[in-house]
Amino acid sequence: MAAFAAHTSATSSHYSPPGTAILLRSRRRAFATRVSCSAAAAAGNKTVVIGVAADSGCGKSTFMRRLTSVLGGGAEPPRGGNPESNTLVGDTATVVCLDDYHSLDRAARKARGLTALDPRANDFDLMYEQVRAIKDGRAVDKPVYNHVTGLLDPPERVAPPRILLLEGLHPMYDERVRGLLDFSIYLDISDEVKFAWKIQRDLAERGHSLESIKAIIEARKPDFDAYIDPQKQYADAVIEVLPTQLIPGDDDGKVPRVRLIMKEGVKHFAPVYLFDEGSTISWIPCGRKLSCSYPGIKFAYGFGAYFGHEVSVLEMDGRFDKLDELIYVETHLSNLSTKFYGEVAQQMLTHADLPGSNNGTGLFQTIVGLKIRELCEQIVAERDAMTADAVKV
Repeated sequence: MAAFAAHTSATSSHYSPPGTAILLRSRRRAFATRVSCSAAAAAGNKTVVIGVAADSGCGKSTFMRRLTSVLGGGAEPPRGGNPESNTLVGDTATVVCLDDYHSLDRAARKARGLTALDPRANDFDLMYEQVRAIKDGRAVDKPVYNHVTGLLDPPERVAPPRILLLEGLHPMYDERVRGLLDFSIYLDISDEVKFAWKIQRDLAERGHSLESIKAIIEARKPDFDAYIDPQKQYADAVIEVLPTQLIPGDDDGKVPRVRLIMKEGVKHFAPVYLFDEGSTISWIPCGRKLSCSYPGIKFAYGFGAYFGHEVSVLEMDGRFDKLDELIYVETHLSNLSTKFYGEVAQQMLTHADLPGSNNGTGLFQTIVGLKIRELCEQIVAERDAMTADAVKV
C-alpha cells in the first residue's frame, strides 16, 4: 500500500466563549430529577473520558455496544428512570449521548431553521461544565433530549463512573470539551457509503421514498461539512469506511473498504500493525485458512500523514464468511492489547448479530475497544502511582 495520502484541509478551532453554567442543574426550566447512577463510581480517582464523534446513522450505537462489552459487563438503560433516556450504565462505563445537550427542542429548531448539527442548537457551556464535573468525581443532573417526542425531558442524575463515554455529533467541536478527553475516535463514513446505508435502512424499515431520503441528506450536508466533519482532525483514531476497491465502480456499501487511522505519539496508545511495524504491507490471506466469497479479502498496512499528524493505517477490504476463522487474521496483527489468545475473534463472535460483524467496521471497532481498555487501565495505574507518591511526601 502506498504511503497514506495526507489530508490537507484544515479548519480553525471552534470555541464557545465561557458562560455561566450550573454544574448540578440544567439552566433550562427546572424539572424534577430522575436518577441514573453508575454502579462503579470513580472511588476517588478522576473519571477517564473517551469521546466518539460521528454523523447520525454512522454506527455510534453499534460501536458503544462493542466498546462497553470489551470494557466489561456492557451497559444498559438506567433502571427506574426515564424510559426514553439516552444514557447507558454499566459496571465499568457510562455512555452519555451528547444529543442531551440540545438547547432547542425539535419544534424550536424547525421554527428557527436550524438542524441539530448547528452549534446554535446545542449548549456547549453546560456540556463542558458537566463533563468537567464528572471527570472530577462529582455527580450532575444531566438534561435529557427525548428522541421520540423531540422535547426536553426532566434531567437525570449521572454519577461519576470509572470510564465516561461521550458519543454524539460534537464531542470534539468545543475546544474546552475536547481538552477534557483522554482519547477520541471519529467514525468517518464516506458520502457514497452513508447514502447507500441510509437508503437500505430507510427504504426497508421506514417506508421513505428515494427522493425524500436524498432531500434529507442534502439538507444536512452543509452543516455536517461545517461542524461535524472537521472534528476528525482532532481524533486520536479514525475508522474510515469507503467503497470497496475489489469491485470496480461498486458503491452500494455492502462490501466496504475500512481503514483504521491511528495517530502516532499518543500517550498510552501504541498503534496496531500488520506483520512488521513501520513497513508497507499488502496481504491477501490464504483462502484455505480464511473463507471468503466474492470479491475476496485484502489487507494493507502503511503510514503517512493525516491533517499534519504522523499516522499508521491498517486497512481491510472485503468480507468474512466465517468469524471463527478470524483467529488466522488475529495472529498476524500486533499491539492488539488482548488479554488472551483469540480475544478479538471471541468478541466478534459474541456480537456476530451486530452490523459490520463480517467486515472491517466490526473488526476495527473491536480492536479500538481493546486499545481503549488498555489505555484506561494505564491511565488509572498512572494516577494511582501519582497518588501514592503524593501520600509518601
